[in-house]
Amino acid sequence: MTQTLFDKVWNRNVVVPESDTQPATLYIGLHLIHEVTSPQAFTVLRERGLKVRRPDRTLATIDHSTPTLINPDGSRPYVTEQAEKQVQTLLANAKEYGIETHGWDSDNRGIVHVMGPELGATQPGMTIVCGDSHTSTHGAFGAIAFGIGTTQVGHVLANQCILMRKPKTMAIHVNGTLQDGVTPKDVILAIIAKIGVGGGTGYALEYCGNVFREMSMDGRMTVCNMSIEAGARCGMIAPDETTFAYLKGRKFVPENYAAACKDWASLATDEGAVYDKEVHLRAEDIKPMVTYGTHPGMGISIDSLVPAAADDADESALRYMQLKAGQTIAGTKVDKVFIGSCTNSRMEDLRAAANIFKDRRVAENVTVIIVPGSVLVKARAEEEGLDKIFIAAGAQWREAGCSMCLGMNGDIGQPGDLIVSTSNRNFAGRQGPGVRTVLASPETAAAAAVTGVITDHRTLGAAA
Repeated sequence: MTQTLFDKVWNRNVVVPESDTQPATLYIGLHLIHEVTSPQAFTVLRERGLKVRRPDRTLATIDHSTPTLINPDGSRPYVTEQAEKQVQTLLANAKEYGIETHGWDSDNRGIVHVMGPELGATQPGMTIVCGDSHTSTHGAFGAIAFGIGTTQVGHVLANQCILMRKPKTMAIHVNGTLQDGVTPKDVILAIIAKIGVGGGTGYALEYCGNVFREMSMDGRMTVCNMSIEAGARCGMIAPDETTFAYLKGRKFVPENYAAACKDWASLATDEGAVYDKEVHLRAEDIKPMVTYGTHPGMGISIDSLVPAAADDADESALRYMQLKAGQTIAGTKVDKVFIGSCTNSRMEDLRAAANIFKDRRVAENVTVIIVPGSVLVKARAEEEGLDKIFIAAGAQWREAGCSMCLGMNGDIGQPGDLIVSTSNRNFAGRQGPGVRTVLASPETAAAAAVTGVITDHRTLGAAA
């Protein structure tokens, strides 16, 4: 019987199959935890006298509430006492239960969906969970990866399993040749604009076609990261030589790596396997994308006009964004630019932004914050001199963390600000009360930073 990638990984990890009255019991191969969604789970363990079932399958870091600045005296300016308490509680809990933790003293600290792959903890064929919506990032390696709630964090800590109904499968095919300057972020924003924020609800997505096969792992992670923004349970890309080259030599990969790669290669969808639904996009039709509303499905190419509202929700979104139907989105004034998040804070993202910033200056009255996804990314960027390019341009080069993606650490805009952001969500108030967010690629964000308005980066040409 032919099987899809999702079917193969699902079947490898089912402990008890689902029935009409009961969800499947699914084994979890990797549980990633951070400071925001784990404290209550550990409290429940203590109250019930339970141990962490598999500390060796659990990996902790601090990222959401962590400051991205350091005070002159070396201390860290937490936005609130609660934020500091969250961090300290995670560090204490992980130490108590024997969980490997990447805190302030670790060279591998970073956003959970950046540092997990860097360590090789993320591997094909796994089931991976985290108390964070964008766990779908890890599907780029051919894993079933999805976010869970705090109660479920407790369940996985206690028994290394989760109850789950098997979702349907959807193949998203993108074939052809991308236009110059079109990035993985543009591809996923185009997909979400096509199928909608609810188009993937009830499905596991598999991204198929030459466009994804030709992407680097950084690009694939950007795509899978935003699967949740289409409502999907998870998003996956079949593992291949690109995957194997990325993982080789990393800390957690199997010792017999050749045998592991042979096994992982077998996960690819069988020829003739049937999906519950299939969607097709032509690569040539995709242009640099931006959002214009208050959810990621409200996306248009950067050379488009703002669409007319289809309903009251769209009308409300346009009012919030201070945009009118029929106006050009390019040329809209920008107040801040954020380059970072688990979507776009890896080396390729920073290099792409640096190519725009090189020999240019941030526009007057624009604030730019650039936040690497991990300590390792920060160190590598500095080895390449990217930090010097950013600073010379007038941007702020910060410490690793989630930062302005959701602003839990205090990195937020001011009411009314328009922020061009490389993150994954543009909900009203996501980056601060009254803040307007436009999602874009690192290239488009950098172009906005140096021009002061939303700009197609392809029009800039070489720096003067």
